[in-house]
Amino acid sequence: MQIWPAIDLRGGKCVRLQQGDYARETVFSDDPVAIAQQFAADGAKHLHLVDLDGARDGKPTNHEIVRQIVAAVDMECELGGGVRDEATIETLLDTGIGRVVLGTAALKNADWFRQMCLKYPQRLVLGIDARNGMVATDGWLETSNTAATELADQFCEVPLAAIVYTDIATDGMLNGPNVEAMAEMQRHVDVPVVASGGVTTIDDVRRLDEAGLAAAIIGRAIYEGTLKLAEAIEVT
Repeated sequence: MQIWPAIDLRGGKCVRLQQGDYARETVFSDDPVAIAQQFAADGAKHLHLVDLDGARDGKPTNHEIVRQIVAAVDMECELGGGVRDEATIETLLDTGIGRVVLGTAALKNADWFRQMCLKYPQRLVLGIDARNGMVATDGWLETSNTAATELADQFCEVPLAAIVYTDIATDGMLNGPNVEAMAEMQRHVDVPVVASGGVTTIDDVRRLDEAGLAAAIIGRAIYEGTLKLAEAIEVT
């Protein structure tokens, strides 16, 4: 199982939100590049980036710091947050981002997203953020009437790189991941599923690994010190 440490960007800083709530923000560093370099030093080969400003506003705004991060580390990087059009996809790929995560755009314009997956095979990731099993959109500010598995089914025949499945109820809360929901999604689809939300301890990592998940994103636990990145990488 791959381990993807996370850097959430807001105003050029490394922050974490609780349950996607912009009012519950913790700033962990003014230097996201240094954080990425530390992750690389700890042995990480993958890096998950989120443009929180983009997720909220519908247009990524942290391009320069993203460019600096990608240039500073030899890691496979993916980024999500506010990606709504092909021009943004191209801009991110041109910065060296390996995979681009789309959620809201895929839900609201499924035909367009299918076209983009065909044009950029294995470069696009479907981001599914769920609240009580229903897809949340627009930076988690809205909850749709679409079930998470139903959204995944809509793209079963396109060349997705992966699905990042985030359980909003557990994200940033340090209460453990929803392993059952993550495992159900992985069983439901043929593409790699990346578990996101609530990973807190080394036991959580082991449980996701044993449940067959392809990868796990770890954020707040690393910053708070409840989980050492190097140890998580070692046990998978």
